Amino acid sequence: NRIFEEAFQKALKMVDENVNGFDPNIKKVNENELQEPTDKRMFVLAAALREGYTVDKLYELTKIDRWFLEKFKNIIDYYQILEADHRGSIPFDILKKAKKIGFSDKQIAAAIKSTEVAVRKLREEYKITPFAKQIDTVAAEWPASTNYLYLTYNGSTHDLDFPGGFIMVLGSGVYRIGSSVEFDWCAVGCLRELRNQGKKTIMVNYNPETVSTDYDMSDRLYFEEISFEVVMDIYNIEHPDGVILS
Repeated sequence: NRIFEEAFQKALKMVDENVNGFDPNIKKVNENELQEPTDKRMFVLAAALREGYTVDKLYELTKIDRWFLEKFKNIIDYYQILEADHRGSIPFDILKKAKKIGFSDKQIAAAIKSTEVAVRKLREEYKITPFAKQIDTVAAEWPASTNYLYLTYNGSTHDLDFPGGFIMVLGSGVYRIGSSVEFDWCAVGCLRELRNQGKKTIMVNYNPETVSTDYDMSDRLYFEEISFEVVMDIYNIEHPDGVILS
């Protein structure tokens, strides 16, 4: 993504589909947990920021660089802005900024006591939609054009055109108990058969070490979370001829 806050919140949603982002309501403040690095410490950190812990205090407890702590604080401060006085509705500028720093529709809905569908409807009325960008695989060392794509709200134009005629295949996401490489191979087989039939393909997945996300497996590859919001955003941008759930 284009900014840290957006990328961090997206990463949290990708790793655990039950997490809506950098949520201060998941864990309670516990200074012992703040001192010990674990896979859940970031949520204790979110709760601590909400409780008013300063960046300096959190640095002493966690030894996480202050740059990152300031970025985490930006997210929690905005969470409190959303909760403050926007229950059920939200002005354009507040919603736009929330999307820019990585808040999902579901996350915003929880903060303003609304529903994900209602937030999506409002966002579409405001014409707040993401832009498709190409991942720069050479870190700007030279101009590069790839089929690796992602969505961001920190942009003003798309990096490519959308001629339609694609078939969109949804991957199975991160490896976890009960879903591993054998399920990804179903998606690979699907992509290969579509290609044999002369169809152009779009893959939506976010596991960088699996076969379905290889550069030559599909015509377009979106490194994105598998959620209603994101899948519908890609669908509305690409207008594929069909969607296959693998």
